[in-house]
Amino acid sequence: MNDKYIKAKKRVEALKGFYKHLAFYLIINGFFIGRRIYKDIAYGDSILEAFTELSNYRLFFWWGIILIFHAINVYKFNFFGKNWEERKIQEEMNKDNKRYK
Repeated sequence: MNDKYIKAKKRVEALKGFYKHLAFYLIINGFFIGRRIYKDIAYGDSILEAFTELSNYRLFFWWGIILIFHAINVYKFNFFGKNWEERKIQEEMNKDNKRYK
């Protein structure tokens, strides 16, 4: 029972860290994107030009990629895990069996 508690606690801490990261991401990027759009408008760009200027979203994009990796780590999206290896081994063995029949 103690091992389950420790694993659950680690999992909750990882989720808490991810949610904090997500909140900081949204708040900070919202602030910086809003500031850049405001500056663009102040320098004479139209609202449409300011919102569609891709350079305003660079931080949002790159930090988003880091956030995706954090989510993959926390939610354990293990694309090449043990189950995948076993399935691929079975597929390869089945292919060999069909070739030699």
